[in-house]
Amino acid sequence: MLIGVLADTHLTGEPVPEQIINAFRGVDMILHAGDILDMAVLDQLAALAETIAVRGNMDRGDVLRILPARRVIEVNGFRIGLTHGFGAPHGMTQRVGSQFDDVDCIVFGHTHTPLVKDEEGIVYLNPGTPTDRLFASRNSVGFLEVADKIIPRIVDISDM
Repeated sequence: MLIGVLADTHLTGEPVPEQIINAFRGVDMILHAGDILDMAVLDQLAALAETIAVRGNMDRGDVLRILPARRVIEVNGFRIGLTHGFGAPHGMTQRVGSQFDDVDCIVFGHTHTPLVKDEEGIVYLNPGTPTDRLFASRNSVGFLEVADKIIPRIVDISDM
Protein backbone atom coordinates (compact mmCIF):
# COMPACT_ATOMS: atom_id res chain seq x y z
CA MET A 1 0.00 0.00 0.00
CA LEU A 2 1.26 3.47 -0.88
CA ILE A 3 0.23 6.34 1.40
CA GLY A 4 0.70 10.00 0.48
CA VAL A 5 1.50 12.18 3.50
CA LEU A 6 1.29 15.93 3.92
CA ALA A 7 0.93 18.56 6.63
CA ASP A 8 0.87 22.31 7.03
CA THR A 9 -0.87 23.16 3.76
CA HIS A 10 -2.32 26.38 5.27
CA LEU A 11 -4.72 26.86 2.34
CA THR A 12 -7.67 29.21 2.70
CA GLY A 13 -9.95 29.27 -0.31
CA GLU A 14 -7.24 28.32 -2.78
CA PRO A 15 -7.27 25.02 -4.64
CA VAL A 16 -4.76 22.35 -3.69
CA PRO A 17 -1.68 23.07 -5.84
CA GLU A 18 -1.33 20.90 -8.91
CA GLN A 19 2.08 19.62 -7.75
CA ILE A 20 0.41 18.00 -4.73
CA ILE A 21 -2.37 16.52 -6.85
CA ASN A 22 0.22 15.11 -9.28
CA ALA A 23 2.38 13.73 -6.47
CA PHE A 24 -0.56 11.83 -4.99
CA ARG A 25 -2.09 10.41 -8.17
CA GLY A 26 -2.23 6.64 -7.73
CA VAL A 27 -1.75 6.51 -3.95
CA ASP A 28 -4.04 4.21 -1.97
CA MET A 29 -4.54 6.60 0.94
CA ILE A 30 -3.64 10.15 2.01
CA LEU A 31 -2.78 11.27 5.53
CA HIS A 32 -2.89 14.98 6.43
CA ALA A 33 -1.21 15.92 9.72
CA GLY A 34 -3.01 19.20 10.30
CA ASP A 35 -2.93 22.94 9.71
CA ILE A 36 -5.40 22.43 6.90
CA LEU A 37 -7.45 25.63 7.49
CA ASP A 38 -10.22 24.76 5.01
CA MET A 39 -12.21 21.49 4.76
CA ALA A 40 -12.25 21.98 0.96
CA VAL A 41 -8.59 20.85 0.99
CA LEU A 42 -9.64 17.46 2.32
CA ASP A 43 -12.48 17.24 -0.22
CA GLN A 44 -10.00 17.80 -3.05
CA LEU A 45 -7.60 15.19 -1.67
CA ALA A 46 -10.45 12.70 -1.12
CA ALA A 47 -11.14 12.83 -4.86
CA LEU A 48 -7.75 11.12 -5.27
CA ALA A 49 -7.86 8.55 -2.44
CA GLU A 50 -9.29 7.90 1.01
CA THR A 51 -8.09 10.84 3.11
CA ILE A 52 -7.60 10.75 6.87
CA ALA A 53 -6.68 13.92 8.76
CA VAL A 54 -6.20 15.51 12.15
CA ARG A 55 -6.41 19.15 13.14
CA GLY A 56 -3.42 21.37 13.78
CA ASN A 57 -2.77 24.36 16.02
CA MET A 58 -3.73 26.85 13.28
CA ASP A 59 -7.03 25.15 12.37
CA ARG A 60 -10.29 26.87 13.27
CA GLY A 61 -13.99 26.59 12.44
CA ASP A 62 -15.18 23.35 10.83
CA VAL A 63 -11.70 21.82 10.77
CA LEU A 64 -11.35 22.30 14.52
CA ARG A 65 -14.88 21.03 15.22
CA ILE A 66 -14.79 18.00 12.92
CA LEU A 67 -11.26 16.60 13.14
CA PRO A 68 -9.61 14.98 16.18
CA ALA A 69 -6.22 16.07 17.49
CA ARG A 70 -4.81 12.59 16.97
CA ARG A 71 -5.81 9.20 15.68
CA VAL A 72 -4.40 5.75 15.04
CA ILE A 73 -5.04 3.86 11.85
CA GLU A 74 -4.15 0.28 11.01
CA VAL A 75 -2.63 -0.53 7.63
CA ASN A 76 -1.47 -4.03 6.67
CA GLY A 77 -1.10 -4.97 10.34
CA PHE A 78 0.89 -1.84 11.23
CA ARG A 79 -0.40 0.87 13.56
CA ILE A 80 0.22 4.44 12.40
CA GLY A 81 -0.27 7.38 14.76
CA LEU A 82 -1.30 10.67 13.17
CA THR A 83 -1.00 14.00 14.99
CA HIS A 84 0.09 17.56 14.26
CA GLY A 85 2.68 18.26 16.93
CA PHE A 86 3.18 21.23 19.23
CA GLY A 87 5.85 23.41 20.75
CA ALA A 88 9.39 24.12 19.59
CA PRO A 89 11.04 21.89 16.98
CA HIS A 90 13.63 20.57 19.46
CA GLY A 91 12.30 17.44 21.17
CA MET A 92 9.36 17.08 18.77
CA THR A 93 9.68 13.30 18.26
CA GLN A 94 9.60 12.77 22.03
CA ARG A 95 6.51 14.98 22.39
CA VAL A 96 4.54 13.37 19.58
CA GLY A 97 5.77 9.94 20.66
CA SER A 98 4.32 10.48 24.13
CA GLN A 99 0.85 10.78 22.58
CA PHE A 100 0.73 7.17 21.39
CA ASP A 101 1.07 3.67 22.79
CA ASP A 102 1.92 0.64 20.70
CA VAL A 103 2.39 2.22 17.27
CA ASP A 104 4.87 1.34 14.52
CA CYS A 105 4.96 4.76 12.89
CA ILE A 106 4.09 8.35 13.82
CA VAL A 107 3.21 10.95 11.19
CA PHE A 108 3.29 14.57 12.33
CA GLY A 109 3.83 18.11 11.06
CA HIS A 110 4.03 21.53 12.75
CA THR A 111 7.73 22.28 12.18
CA HIS A 112 7.49 22.68 8.37
CA THR A 113 10.78 20.74 8.25
CA PRO A 114 10.84 17.28 6.64
CA LEU A 115 12.11 14.47 8.83
CA VAL A 116 12.50 10.72 8.54
CA LYS A 117 13.77 9.04 11.69
CA ASP A 118 13.71 5.59 13.26
CA GLU A 119 13.77 5.85 17.03
CA GLU A 120 13.45 2.81 19.26
CA GLY A 121 11.72 0.85 16.50
CA ILE A 122 9.20 3.59 15.66
CA VAL A 123 9.32 5.26 12.26
CA TYR A 124 8.76 9.03 12.48
CA LEU A 125 7.75 10.96 9.37
CA ASN A 126 7.25 14.69 9.10
CA PRO A 127 6.54 15.46 5.44
CA GLY A 128 7.44 19.14 5.81
CA THR A 129 5.13 21.59 4.07
CA PRO A 130 4.19 21.60 0.40
CA THR A 131 3.10 25.25 0.35
CA ASP A 132 4.93 27.44 2.89
CA ARG A 133 7.69 29.61 1.47
CA LEU A 134 8.30 31.80 4.53
CA PHE A 135 9.40 29.31 7.21
CA ALA A 136 10.43 26.33 5.06
CA SER A 137 13.67 25.92 3.15
CA ARG A 138 11.94 23.58 0.70
CA ASN A 139 8.45 22.35 -0.18
CA SER A 140 7.83 18.64 0.22
CA VAL A 141 5.40 15.80 0.78
CA GLY A 142 5.98 12.33 2.15
CA PHE A 143 5.15 8.77 1.29
CA LEU A 144 4.82 5.61 3.34
CA GLU A 145 5.13 2.33 1.52
CA VAL A 146 3.50 -0.25 3.77
CA ALA A 147 3.99 -3.93 2.96
CA ASP A 148 6.06 -6.27 5.13
CA LYS A 149 7.63 -3.16 6.69
CA ILE A 150 7.10 0.62 6.60
CA ILE A 151 9.36 2.51 4.21
CA PRO A 152 9.15 6.33 4.55
CA ARG A 153 10.43 8.87 2.06
CA ILE A 154 10.32 12.62 1.44
CA VAL A 155 9.89 14.11 -2.03
CA ASP A 156 10.45 17.75 -2.96
CA ILE A 157 7.37 18.83 -4.89
CA SER A 158 9.50 21.05 -7.07
CA ASP A 159 10.83 17.76 -8.48
CA MET A 160 7.33 16.70 -9.54
